[in-house]
Amino acid sequence: MKKFMKRYAAFLILAVINIGILIFKPEIGIKSLTITGNNALEMLSVLPPIFILLGLLDVWVPRETLIRFMGEKSGFTGIMLAFLLGAAAAGPLYAAFPIAGVLLKKGGRLSNVLIFIGAWSTVKIPLLLFEASSMGWKFMLLRLLIDIPGIAIIAYITEKLLNEKDKRRIYEIANAMK
Repeated sequence: MKKFMKRYAAFLILAVINIGILIFKPEIGIKSLTITGNNALEMLSVLPPIFILLGLLDVWVPRETLIRFMGEKSGFTGIMLAFLLGAAAAGPLYAAFPIAGVLLKKGGRLSNVLIFIGAWSTVKIPLLLFEASSMGWKFMLLRLLIDIPGIAIIAYITEKLLNEKDKRRIYEIANAMK
């Protein structure tokens, strides 16, 4: 019970706050519960396909293949593959983290996984097309030219700043995923 409470403490606290708002300010409470329900439905519509893809990635892509293309010695190939996977992705950023966990679990280099997350959040192809149509191609290309090296620089700095113990812990957590 203690483990359950610790694991879901944030959720339980927010649920109590929502119930309190519903009791004391019903109009705000109803709006809050409506927004919470809509967000939950959105997550439930996104996560099942992501988990199916994760299962397929875990089964279809051998560890050795992922290490060769995104592991420690993958070099420029790993960087490009991480960018392409992130840019071709669809869905909200929270869907990237389970995929990142599988990439780490299968031996992907930490900086490549960070590049994947960075690309998912900033250079998705649908986002670029929307940005070009609403803000212009010049703005979109300029932002892209700044973001691509920025993502790689941040990923490599992060990897270099982490000590071996921290890196090992990150990989242990990824390997503990079910």
